Amino acid sequence: MKINKSYFKNQNGQVSKLLLVLAAIVLVAAIIVYLVMKMAERPSKPATSVTPPVVLPVYEKQLGDIRFIFISALDKGSLLKASEVKNNKYGSSQKDLAVSNTGAKFIQVTVGAQNKGTMNTANNVWNIENIVDSEGREFIPSEGYSVNPWIPAESSCGELLKPAFDPTPCVKIYEVSKASTGFKIRIESGKENSTTGKAETFLLDIIVK
Repeated sequence: MKINKSYFKNQNGQVSKLLLVLAAIVLVAAIIVYLVMKMAERPSKPATSVTPPVVLPVYEKQLGDIRFIFISALDKGSLLKASEVKNNKYGSSQKDLAVSNTGAKFIQVTVGAQNKGTMNTANNVWNIENIVDSEGREFIPSEGYSVNPWIPAESSCGELLKPAFDPTPCVKIYEVSKASTGFKIRIESGKENSTTGKAETFLLDIIVK
């Protein structure tokens, strides 16, 4: 019996083609499955940029029973003028007062203090202290006879505060550097007016005009 070799060749060729088709189908199916799985995945969270919180200025603050309120801060320049004397008891013979250094200037700060409690405060349990600039430099208040003529008579730093009365003004004059900016003023309330039984302080923002 004579074997037809061309028949087997045709059969082998058809098998090879079928295997190639099957391989192509499997490859396409694998690609489809991969794409479906990728689409089903949750999208990655976008990278969040960390921005520092915005610190807002604070112009009033309650320490214990006493509420402190920033009222004004005036740039008086390098000279306290005799024509601007506030306290008449020093008479008309008062002369101009210049800063102690050409790189300095005077700032006059007024802060109000109000008793939010139910009883009178004691004397000298509250006050305003040093001015602090943006670099952390501290400037002490100018005190004594030299600046007293420019302190208004109604200034009552540390005096007794009656409950719910209008804020009592405290006025102080500071000699500060001309290079300084971003001023704050330290306010202080004694332990008698604190719920913690300790003296409290806070840096209150001020706007110099």
